Amino acid sequence: MIVLTTAVAWAFPVLHGAESASEPAWRPLPLVADGKVAPNWVHVGWGGFAVDEGALRTECDPKGLGLLVYKKERLGNCQIRVVFKTKDAKSNAGVYVRIDDGILKQVGTPGAAFDRDAAGKISPASMETMKASAEREEGPWFAVHRGYEVQIADAGDSWHRTGSIYSLAPSSAVSKKAPDEWKTLIITLTGHRILVDLDGQRITTLDTANPSLPPRKQWHEPKREPKRPEAGYLGLQNHDPGDVVWFKEVSVRPLPASGAR
Repeated sequence: MIVLTTAVAWAFPVLHGAESASEPAWRPLPLVADGKVAPNWVHVGWGGFAVDEGALRTECDPKGLGLLVYKKERLGNCQIRVVFKTKDAKSNAGVYVRIDDGILKQVGTPGAAFDRDAAGKISPASMETMKASAEREEGPWFAVHRGYEVQIADAGDSWHRTGSIYSLAPSSAVSKKAPDEWKTLIITLTGHRILVDLDGQRITTLDTANPSLPPRKQWHEPKREPKRPEAGYLGLQNHDPGDVVWFKEVSVRPLPASGAR
């Protein structure tokens, strides 16, 4: 496996519009090849992704969550750029970083499935089964508890909306763009810090070594205890039926030396 890392000092990159010519170039992680999902990506859980005009579009399943994992390499200290758009403000997805190696063992074992009635309502029995499956970290729930999710969902609260690190660090702002416009997330992984910029504005900072992380409040939020690796896998989430999100680009580069503070 290739691990992308670079030396880390107590200075963190901040983007200020145009990139310096001396900064490292972005390296695309191709999403599409020959009209299909590119072969370096593997799906875990329910649903999947479809190719739509050169981008990937979420194909959600009533049975539950899914996660498209970039299996070729682990990503360490680096920056990740994700260009995406959503059908509407409620459309839910996410970008997972620093997922533990065990995620690849979840391929083919999706975990529990929701049982829904004709109106899409989840049965109480299947909800309890799903909660137990999630707690056992089965299928895509492994990434929930063994990685970090940078949320995509404009309509959520500050702890669960686009750019937040789901339930761990709130986002300070929302995009001024409409849901169906392309937006850009830049996720910076530097030591035990995760920084998130949305369309050029720093909106989220998480210190994963902080002993005072907010408590877990809901069953579908990540466990706080498992230690996530500093070099881990990347994943794109598909959520519930109706949550339509497109991903046009995923790129990575080493931490830039310029513009740091």
